[in-house]
Amino acid sequence: MATDHAPPPSSPSAHETPLRVLLPQVLPALVVGVGAALLFLGISALSEEFQGVLWHDLPDALGIGGYSSLWIITMLTATGIAVGLVIWKVPGHAGPDPASEGLGGAPLAPVVVPGLLLASALGLAGGVSLGPENPIIASNIALAYWLGRKAAPAMPGAVWVSLATAATIGALFGTPVAAALVISEALAGQPGPGSLWDRLFAPLVAAGAGAMTTQLLAEPSFDVGLPPLTDPGWGDLLAALVIASAAAVFGLAACYLFPYVHAAFQRLRHPMVMLPLGGLVLGLLGALGGPLTLFKGLEQVKELTSSIGGWSSGELAKFAAIKLLALLVAASCGFRGGRIFPAVFIGAAFGLLAQALVPEVHPAVAVSSAVLGVLLATTRQGWISLFTGAVLAASPAMLALLCLASLPAWLIVTGRPQLELDKHGHALR
Repeated sequence: MATDHAPPPSSPSAHETPLRVLLPQVLPALVVGVGAALLFLGISALSEEFQGVLWHDLPDALGIGGYSSLWIITMLTATGIAVGLVIWKVPGHAGPDPASEGLGGAPLAPVVVPGLLLASALGLAGGVSLGPENPIIASNIALAYWLGRKAAPAMPGAVWVSLATAATIGALFGTPVAAALVISEALAGQPGPGSLWDRLFAPLVAAGAGAMTTQLLAEPSFDVGLPPLTDPGWGDLLAALVIASAAAVFGLAACYLFPYVHAAFQRLRHPMVMLPLGGLVLGLLGALGGPLTLFKGLEQVKELTSSIGGWSSGELAKFAAIKLLALLVAASCGFRGGRIFPAVFIGAAFGLLAQALVPEVHPAVAVSSAVLGVLLATTRQGWISLFTGAVLAASPAMLALLCLASLPAWLIVTGRPQLELDKHGHALR
C-alpha cells in the first residue's frame, strides 16, 4: 500500500498543547469520514444494481442462461470494451496504470475521478476479478485534497490524504481497526516527534466516522460462516504454519508472473486492444472456472464456505488457480480495481483445498491461514493480512495462531517480487 508518502497530521509543536492541535481536526475528520463512506456506498450500490441488470435481467429477457459459458465470455469481453472506451475517451483516462499504483498514493487531479469511478463500477458490475478498494481510496484522496485545500488552505495537504485513506479503509471494512493498523504500519517508517496516538488521532476519527456510516447504511459483514475454533492445540498451530507458508508460495507465483503478463499487454499499446483482449481472456477463465470465480470475490467466499465438505479437492484447486490467473490478467491489462478481495477468495479456496486433502484440519484454521498467506504475498501488508484472516474466522482463538503463522510466511515473501510494478515495469520488492 502506498501510504508512506501520506503521513497523518503532524504532532503539536513545543508552543502548542496537544488539545489545541487535535480538537480542530475533529470536524474535518468527521466530514471526510462520512463523505468517503458515502462515495464508497454509492459506487457499490450502483455497481450492484448494474450487475443485476447485466447478469440477471438482460439474459432473462433474452432467454439466455445468465451464467452460461457464452454469456460469461460475452459479458467480460463487453466489459473490456466499455472500460477501454472510458480509459481512451474520458478526460483523465481513469488515472495512471494501476499496475504501478498501490493502495493510496499522491492525490490525483479531480478531472480523473469521474473516469476512474466509472471504470471501476463497470469492472465490478461486469465480473472482473478486482475489488473496489484502490479506485475508491484514490478518488477519496483526490476529492478530499482538492476540497480540503480550498476550505482550509492552512492545513497541510498530507492531512487530507491521510484522513481520506483512513476514512475509506474504515468504510471498506466497516471498522476503524483496519485503518489504525494500516496507518500505524505507515508511521513505522516515518519517525517524528510527539506521541503515536497524537498522530493517529485525526485519522482514527475519520476511520470511525467512515466505519459507522457504512455500518448504519449497509451493515457490512465479513462473517463467512466458518465453524469457530474454541480450543486450539499443537496440531492446529502446525496446520496454520504449513498452510500459511504454502499459500504464500502459491500467491508469489502471480507476483513472479506479473511483470511478464503486464509487459505482454503493454505491447498492445492501445486501451481498445488491451482491455477487450483482457476481458476475453477473463471470460474464457470465467467460463472454465464457473460463476464463483467472477467478481470481486467476497460474496463468492461466503458461498464457497457455506458448503464445506461439499467441494472436491479438484474443484477447489481449480477455483484457486483460475482466480489467481484472473487476478493476474485483470491487474495486468488495465482494469481499475484492487487486489485484496480477490486474494481473499484465492486464500479461502486454497485453505478449503488443504482441508479437503487433510480433513483433520479445522476449517477456520485452514481458511484463515491460507488467506493470511496469500495476502502477505500479494500485498506485503502484515497487519491488514492478519486482520483479514482473523475477521474471517470470527474466533479470538485464531489470532494467536495467525500471529505465529505469519512469521514463516513473511520469511518466504519478504524481498520477493510484489504484485505491484515500478514506473519502468519492474516488480517492486
